[in-house]
Amino acid sequence: MARQLAIFACCLTHGASLAPAPRAARRALAPRQTVVRPAALADPAVDEPAVQASPVRPRGATRDWEVHKFGGASLANAELYRTVGDLLIEEAGGRGDGVPTMAIVSAMGGMTDLLIKVVDSALEDFDRAQVDLEAAVARQLETLQQLAPPEIVGPIESRIREDAQDVLSVVRSLRMIKTVPAVTMEVVTGFGEIWSAQTLNAYLQTRGASSEWVDAREVLVVKSDSEGLGEKGSTSTTGVVPLWGPTKSRMQTWWSENGKEFETLKYDDGESCILVCTGFVATTADGVPTTLKRSGSDYSATIFAKLLAADRVTMWKNTDGVYTADPRRVPEAFPIQSLKYDEAMELAYFGAQVLHPSAMAPCIDDSIPVYVRNIFNPAFPGTVIQGRSGSLTASQLWGAPPPEVQENASKEPLIKGITSIDDASLVTLEGALLADGAAGLGTRVLAALKTAGVSALMITQASSEASITVAVPATQGALARRAIEEAFELEFSRTRFNSCSVLEGMSIVAIIGEGMVQSPGSSATLMNALKRANVNIGMIAQGSSERQIAVAVRKEDATRALRAAHSAFTLSEAVTNVAILGATGRLGVELLPQLKRQQAQLQRDANFVVRVTAACDSSRMALRDDGCADGLLGATDAPAPAARDLLRDAAPLDLEELTRYLEADVNPSRVVVDSTQSEVVASYYTRWLEAGISIVCPSKAVASGPKDRYDRVSAAARKGGAKWRYESSVGASLPVLGTLKDILLTGDRVRSIRGCLSGTMAYVLRCHNGDQTSFTDAISEAVSNGYTEADVREDLSGEDMARKVVILARELGLDVELDDVSTESLLPEAVASASYANLGGSELGAREEASAAVVRDLEASSLNGDMDARLARARLEGKVLRYGFEIDVPSAKCSVKVIEADQTDPLYRLKKNENLVAFSTDRYVTAPLIIKGAAAGAELASAGIFADLLRLVTYGDYFA
Repeated sequence: MARQLAIFACCLTHGASLAPAPRAARRALAPRQTVVRPAALADPAVDEPAVQASPVRPRGATRDWEVHKFGGASLANAELYRTVGDLLIEEAGGRGDGVPTMAIVSAMGGMTDLLIKVVDSALEDFDRAQVDLEAAVARQLETLQQLAPPEIVGPIESRIREDAQDVLSVVRSLRMIKTVPAVTMEVVTGFGEIWSAQTLNAYLQTRGASSEWVDAREVLVVKSDSEGLGEKGSTSTTGVVPLWGPTKSRMQTWWSENGKEFETLKYDDGESCILVCTGFVATTADGVPTTLKRSGSDYSATIFAKLLAADRVTMWKNTDGVYTADPRRVPEAFPIQSLKYDEAMELAYFGAQVLHPSAMAPCIDDSIPVYVRNIFNPAFPGTVIQGRSGSLTASQLWGAPPPEVQENASKEPLIKGITSIDDASLVTLEGALLADGAAGLGTRVLAALKTAGVSALMITQASSEASITVAVPATQGALARRAIEEAFELEFSRTRFNSCSVLEGMSIVAIIGEGMVQSPGSSATLMNALKRANVNIGMIAQGSSERQIAVAVRKEDATRALRAAHSAFTLSEAVTNVAILGATGRLGVELLPQLKRQQAQLQRDANFVVRVTAACDSSRMALRDDGCADGLLGATDAPAPAARDLLRDAAPLDLEELTRYLEADVNPSRVVVDSTQSEVVASYYTRWLEAGISIVCPSKAVASGPKDRYDRVSAAARKGGAKWRYESSVGASLPVLGTLKDILLTGDRVRSIRGCLSGTMAYVLRCHNGDQTSFTDAISEAVSNGYTEADVREDLSGEDMARKVVILARELGLDVELDDVSTESLLPEAVASASYANLGGSELGAREEASAAVVRDLEASSLNGDMDARLARARLEGKVLRYGFEIDVPSAKCSVKVIEADQTDPLYRLKKNENLVAFSTDRYVTAPLIIKGAAAGAELASAGIFADLLRLVTYGDYFA
């Protein structure tokens, strides 16, 4: 054998024609050689009927063959070989009657790369190649020795070592010829499958199974139009076609020589045969060893399934089937129960790790279902691929589909999966004069690309033929551009074309599903989802079958696009990642438990998940680990963590680092909840919104701050496609701004707005009676109840309410700054200007002590006496004191002051901690539109934040 392969290598060196190669790995008996002359072979198309002849089947078997395929990842060590062997034994005899079983195996995990390394080393250093080969052999033998006793291992080890000598004979001449002929690489790498099949068979025999191994190079004859192995990770078997007639004949010959022992098995008692066949390898009509290219073992499995008229093919992977999306990029992805062959081919074309379309062809021809199952979870049914799409044969484009197609479509989900091609370039040919003289532009462009060997992934063309864009693999962008420029050299010289450009760094994202056929709205759903995720689309294409829609996006946006589409088509719950600033403040401390309590209900009833990924206070920040799918709040059934516990060992607050973290988050829905009043935080609003990060803010720092910044932030929200929601900054959980928007958008005109927007002051003035409860006593109670701002002086000075008035006025279109609001302060100057340590801080205890100091200073002032006197005067006239505001729209005047309200005034009946807003409009003339309700306290304010958050991301689903 070594001499024959040495002659083979010599023939390669001198370019001589190749003699038929003998069997690469010999059995214990003398080697057999089967030579099939080219003249005896029929054309594949003509030869097709030959495979319909009676297939090989053991006498006595009551079940059809089943084929199982195992990749290298499932055969990476001895323990995995045991797992595969035990699984095969169970599958062959575990369902009552014995099932004739064939296992198609790849090389041991990593072995193909080791053998490629041997060939590469031989180009430079033959001694190095010997060392590399010995390492490969040692790894295989070490695994073998762990699986079987010496009496089984011995003969196999001898054959493997002989094979190694044959490999050295093949590669010895490579250093001299300074190149690696494609057939040499295919011969050498094929030994990985030869050794792997014998290793698995050794374990099966150790377990007492009736098994034998099959060298596919003795059976499978193919016609190959391509050379080499193909790129690693590729699933393309294009250019390799099985020759069914010779292959069928060789299979029958193999069975007649080796299958006699399997004819005597008691299949009705659960006994069965197991054939372990080498994947990946084959032979040509000339007898030259070849391969089915990288990942060709899948193709081997479907070829042998057709050859044996198998009942099914099972592709064993390390996942629970074909997923709706790549779970590494879309954590919410889940296994698809079933796919049509056509859907699976579309998914595979656009990069999903399913099967290459050519690998599915044999099963499509004979309607053999293909199962994709998890070797580590065999109880899970996985995904079944079977049946053709009804739209291919029954539907008429743009016409009414037959009733059976409509019925089936109604049962199908709109899409089955989402996938992507990550590295692509867009090549665009454009020019104003194309339409005048460039008839057949698309044909010429595609012809140029074909001649250059460039693969066109997508193509779109303007109806006027004024431009055409083709998506190509990223590695072929420059080549495609040169090919097009050469093809249109004359037009460029006459300046008929403006340019031929290449846009690099792109990815193609595709949604695929039979349910889209004759179902309006699929494109709109996808485009809207990408818009909300702030993903720009560079190119769009939809197949005429309506089974797939593909878009080109920037590569850095691809994962966000996948997640957005996955969520939009309800393949998973909508997930919103939330960063909470001010987590240990009074609002944050209340908001976190509210979010936690609603986790399960939101997920169950609204298919919506709020995931807290970042929490910050004034000095620390905690960021979710990428490996933690539940976020900082933990699993749904876990108790809510305290905000201070989250931040106890957290990193120092760094808003730049936090912003980079948020920008890098590929989740399409990202929200910052700002419950601080920080001007530093406010300075980041524009950047966050432009990055597509929405903001929910009870903070009034921006909405009532400088008008030019307010305008910039509003513009950034529109530009970035994000949303800025600040409803909770005005009325806590009351729908004040939303109601005002409704009034204005329905064409009504607001004349004035008045009321009270301070639950603190409503409480204080309601409790102050001048006798039992002084004004400062009421303030102290409001502080104790948690109704006041962090700095109680903001309530008493009117600044808090004035800021809310500014926000309302700006919604009315008034150009108002905070200084424009006429505000009556109840604070004595000495208290207003004094400095109080920890007042307004995030630490509750220290803040309460500072507030108590403020109250003591107020008691020492004349405030109680002044307010008692004002209350007495109001009572004499049957009135009460209320702290309110008024916006007079015609005059653009805004004020905040103490109001003496009589019984006709809505403010008269204002209860403790309530807010009230009365809208007087052209429609509401005889009586104002009044919004009234409790609004003071952290619980209500946090509920308002929560409602803002829900409206932000699920508003369209609020109502049936």
